[in-house]
Amino acid sequence: MLKLTLLKVTGNEIGGTIPNELGKLSALGVLNLSSNHITGSIPRHLGNLSSLYQLNLRDNKLSGLIPPQLGQLPHLEDLDLSSNELGGPIPEQLWKCSKLQNLVLALNDFNGSISPWIGDLGLQGSLNLSHNHLTGNIPPQIANLAVEHLDLSHNELSGKIPPSVARMTSLTSVDFSYNELEGPIPDGKIFLLSASTAFSNNKNMCGPVRGFQPCNAKSTACKKSHILWIILVVSSSVVLLLIVVLLGKFILSHRRTKSTSASIAGLNRRNVFSVLNYDGKVVYEDIVKATESFNDKYCIGEGGSGRVYRALLPTGHSLAIKKIRSSEGDEIEQITASFINEIRLLTAIRQRNIVKFYGFCSSGPHKFLVYDLIERGSLASILNDNGKAARLYWRRRVEIVRDIARALCYMHNDCMPPIIHRDVSSRNILLNREGEAFLSDFGISRILKPNSSNWTAVAGTCGYVAPELAYTMSLTEKCDVYSFGVLTLEVMMGKHPAELSSLCSEQSMELEDLLDARLPPPADRITMNEVKEIVKQACSCIDVDPNRRPTMREVSLVLLEN
Repeated sequence: MLKLTLLKVTGNEIGGTIPNELGKLSALGVLNLSSNHITGSIPRHLGNLSSLYQLNLRDNKLSGLIPPQLGQLPHLEDLDLSSNELGGPIPEQLWKCSKLQNLVLALNDFNGSISPWIGDLGLQGSLNLSHNHLTGNIPPQIANLAVEHLDLSHNELSGKIPPSVARMTSLTSVDFSYNELEGPIPDGKIFLLSASTAFSNNKNMCGPVRGFQPCNAKSTACKKSHILWIILVVSSSVVLLLIVVLLGKFILSHRRTKSTSASIAGLNRRNVFSVLNYDGKVVYEDIVKATESFNDKYCIGEGGSGRVYRALLPTGHSLAIKKIRSSEGDEIEQITASFINEIRLLTAIRQRNIVKFYGFCSSGPHKFLVYDLIERGSLASILNDNGKAARLYWRRRVEIVRDIARALCYMHNDCMPPIIHRDVSSRNILLNREGEAFLSDFGISRILKPNSSNWTAVAGTCGYVAPELAYTMSLTEKCDVYSFGVLTLEVMMGKHPAELSSLCSEQSMELEDLLDARLPPPADRITMNEVKEIVKQACSCIDVDPNRRPTMREVSLVLLEN
């Protein structure tokens, strides 16, 4: 079966060893043998699978070493070898898989140290090396990763957690417990918000995490020798301190009440970021300074409610600042409502392909939202540039469609109640340096209220709005599905598909006639089949009858399995 592109036999009771003949399947993209009873070693012949991008051998009884040949797989993105009996050091070749996004080696018997080469990986999802016998220091190069989940727990790691990991702003969870680590816990936001169990059972750690002593705390003996002096000082100054605090609170409260507009007073009465974990006033001043009071030369985009600026903070963080433009009359109410709506939604949702929201300022002379800076800009601007579009290859376009499908599937199915974006279009899709796609601009998004008709005025970008909104004004998830279908065809065609009704009804039209002519047709069969399936799904999404459209969960499952 030399044309096989996917082999998934997970969750069975298959025994025996992995046959070397699997190494002959040069077209294989996904190999998933997880949760079986497979024994023996991992064949080095798997290193011949030049098309492989997902390898999952989790939860078996595999033993021996990781063959270094796996490090030669040019397209490997996801590697999961957890819950086996593998041992020895992690091969250096594995750290050279530049396309890896998820690496899970937990629950094995690996030993040796973590190589400094780990910083060269392009990981963006998870790094899980927990429950092994890894020793030595954590290399500071680990801070170069852009992972969301980092788990090094239950090993024998020693030394300090490198201070550089505090700049890993992509992290959403960490676990360093059950090692022999010592010294200060980094002061990054995710570390300060983590439970104490993420650092428990180590040698001697300190820091501003609940359950740990501050690093600058004095010894017990020193405290005892000065306890009388401390009591005297505190008792003599407590009255004065209370007066100062109460007076300060009164002054600050008075100033904030005056500076905060009435329309958003109920949302936030501080002139600080409500989400950031450090002094919002300082960050506010840094942003104004970094943009030179929002000088036009820092502007990177413009929308209906304001302009977007690039701000490089003194800490080295690059942020995208969406400044809400000043308005008068009825328009200010609409823009303010959009501003508040976007804050409420983005503080409630978090998904890998939804642009990361850091905070907002709701008082003072400037009102703005703060996001992670997505470097390459909007998908619309890239598709409208012949040079940039020609470098957006078919494999990356396939992944862009999958990224957006995942984001919408999360909003429709994993949020309770569901969230409808209402403006899924190429100008609201942002790409980072690696070409990963992020859904942005939630200003007109809506939460679907249960037991409600959810009527709405027609809103969104012309050419992407579902036709039923024009005559029913009833908002459902299928409105986003329609917009997704239009967007998907645009990604494949390289331009907005103007004649939607005839585009998918012409059965005789060749697929090559639909595809972006600025790129040569997909060369390998795997990618061509994926493109065909994507176009097929897009056509089902733009069906005039919303009842015949698939759900985003159905679309996402099909696209991820092809």
